[in-house]
Amino acid sequence: MNIWKLWPCNKLAGVLPQGEAQPLPGKKKVNEMKVIVHFFLFLCAALSLPGCQGRDPGATAGEREERAVAVVVREIVPQPITVATELAGRVSAFQISEVRPQVGGIIQKRFFEEGSDVREGDVLYQIDAATYEASLQSAKASLVRAEANVLPAKLKTDRYRDLVNVSAVSRQEYEDAAAAYKQALADVGVAKAAVDNAAIQLAHTRVTAPISGRISRSQVTPGALVTENQSAPLAVVQQLDPVYVDFTQSSVEQIHLKKSIESGRVKRLDRSSAAVRLLLENGEAHPHVGSLQFSEATVDETTGSVTVRAIFPNPGHALLPGMYVRAALPAGVADEALLVPQEALVRDALGNATVYLVNADNTMEIRPVTVGRTWKGNWIVLGGLVPGDKVIVEGLQKVRPGGRVTIVPAEAESASAMHR
Repeated sequence: MNIWKLWPCNKLAGVLPQGEAQPLPGKKKVNEMKVIVHFFLFLCAALSLPGCQGRDPGATAGEREERAVAVVVREIVPQPITVATELAGRVSAFQISEVRPQVGGIIQKRFFEEGSDVREGDVLYQIDAATYEASLQSAKASLVRAEANVLPAKLKTDRYRDLVNVSAVSRQEYEDAAAAYKQALADVGVAKAAVDNAAIQLAHTRVTAPISGRISRSQVTPGALVTENQSAPLAVVQQLDPVYVDFTQSSVEQIHLKKSIESGRVKRLDRSSAAVRLLLENGEAHPHVGSLQFSEATVDETTGSVTVRAIFPNPGHALLPGMYVRAALPAGVADEALLVPQEALVRDALGNATVYLVNADNTMEIRPVTVGRTWKGNWIVLGGLVPGDKVIVEGLQKVRPGGRVTIVPAEAESASAMHR
């Protein structure tokens, strides 16, 4: 369209003179300005006409196919997986023993190095034993005296037994002699017990390690006064190989697992074959695999959780009591699990899970799904999908319900996105 034929050139010459513009009279200037505005509006409308003609109805099927959105899909295929739960927990020592004195006295010497490993029976402290040695000697002397009274009492009893038969002594005298003999024997028993007790008290002046493990810092120094069975420990010994790890698991999660096992979707694992893997605070994996020990039968009323305990080898003492760790606890085996990548699942305004599918006619469809726990970057699908469904995992931002799509490999979609 030639727009110059639609408008007189002499008008333009009067309106747009070359060189410096000359001032126009007032009324004429207004008219000329109106002409200029109408001309430019007409010019813009004329230039936009080719763009408003719409799509060419004669476009080929190949051209229409080029307008389809390229997407990457993942076909749903059943596969066996081990259902695991990631829980947080704390490390605790396998055995803990607080070293306390069993007798009172003054600490004379300490025999261990703080923070070192000790063995069961090693002497840790020496308490002043002078008074306990004297008590032992006194008990032994009492025993000798008691034993010395036994022989005369026995001989007197035997003699009276013969005399009472011939009525040389009365039966009362014989019974008194027999009773004195038994009392002498009892005195010997009491004296022996006193000797044993004094020996035990003397032995307790040497404070020994009750278990093997790593000992803490000492709470007393030589010269300190300690008392029998005092509340404050002298030191603490902990066995660090193996160690326990106590986790807390939600009771709701246990209910879901129980229903999955009852429905047949998940098979229960044998506890002996349930290997537990541990992650340290810095994200590194513990080199040794642990095993489940037990699960508490009571739910904590304040947290609504259940304590689960596992045991781990710890030869290098990498795990220390009180350390925060995370672990994957196997719960069961699903033979035909349906998995959807986490990036393919979309939540609507109500929080319902949906996925985008590619139908047989290469159009997009939205389908609600029911998902359970996660597994290695995927959602475990409990309902809404069947084997063979094609779920869109890349290109979601460009598709719309009912729109045509073209399935491309993941590498091709990535290359196309780089060019765009």
